[in-house]
Amino acid sequence: MSESLVVTGALSRTPAADVRVDLRRRLQLALGAIWLLDGLLQYQPAMFGKAFPSMLADAAAGNPAPVATPITWSASFIGHHLTISNGAFATIQVLLGLGIAFRRSVKPALAASVVWALGVWWLGEGLGGVLTGSASPLLGAPGAVLLYAVLAVLVWPGERDADAAFVAGRTLGAGAARVSWVATWGAMAVLAALPGSVEAVHSGIAASDAGQPGWLAWLGTHAASALSSGGLVFAVLIAVIACGVYLPSASAVRVVVGLTVVLAGLIWLVEGLGGLLTGGGTDPDSGPLLVLLALAYWPVTQ
Repeated sequence: MSESLVVTGALSRTPAADVRVDLRRRLQLALGAIWLLDGLLQYQPAMFGKAFPSMLADAAAGNPAPVATPITWSASFIGHHLTISNGAFATIQVLLGLGIAFRRSVKPALAASVVWALGVWWLGEGLGGVLTGSASPLLGAPGAVLLYAVLAVLVWPGERDADAAFVAGRTLGAGAARVSWVATWGAMAVLAALPGSVEAVHSGIAASDAGQPGWLAWLGTHAASALSSGGLVFAVLIAVIACGVYLPSASAVRVVVGLTVVLAGLIWLVEGLGGLLTGGGTDPDSGPLLVLLALAYWPVTQ
């Protein structure tokens, strides 16, 4: 009897299910690696200087008072306790990355990463600038760190819907996962359509070019020009991506996911690779996270 149960259990685990589980673990490890990278970047000497709390304080600009006041207070507190505060931030992010890397600690680490990401999204990114009227997906809106929280939920090691064709669907259920995709990309489409979005891109590009290698600044400028010059066309493209997960065939969804990966790569160029080559970058920005988000929706069939 026990042997038949073992055989039945083995047969019920299809190759497609194995691939989805393996892909989810790889996405978890990739997310953990990005958290680890964030922590290591936070240990850079520049992060222990006055420029770091000043950068945090800048996130208050344009936000309503209930959002801006805690940001300003937090930046001031960090500025007065810079070594301890920044060292703690870096260590927490390293621990989050290491926690996600080990199976025994992956759940508490993912849960902690959601809490930490939401706190940083507010106090470190000013809610991604979504309330300022000038946020653009080309500059990381609605906030790169918010995507850490979204991904932590999407790759959570649960089995709500074992028959779902994609990783996020197994965790949340196919319907809820698709709603999450539409909410994420739909918000980005709305931000891309705002009148102040294009102007913000040009000023953001000028600021991010400082300290970048010439070739990267050139690529980022041309990528931004190609994506933002069409105005609403860029917003429509993102809206198409937002609806793409509802296409009836797996092949069509794969095309949408592939397009999303390409777009994420272009966005990363516009972001100057998150400033990783300048010596002052604190994270790789939204580009790599958007790639991981897309892969969580890649359909796997038998």
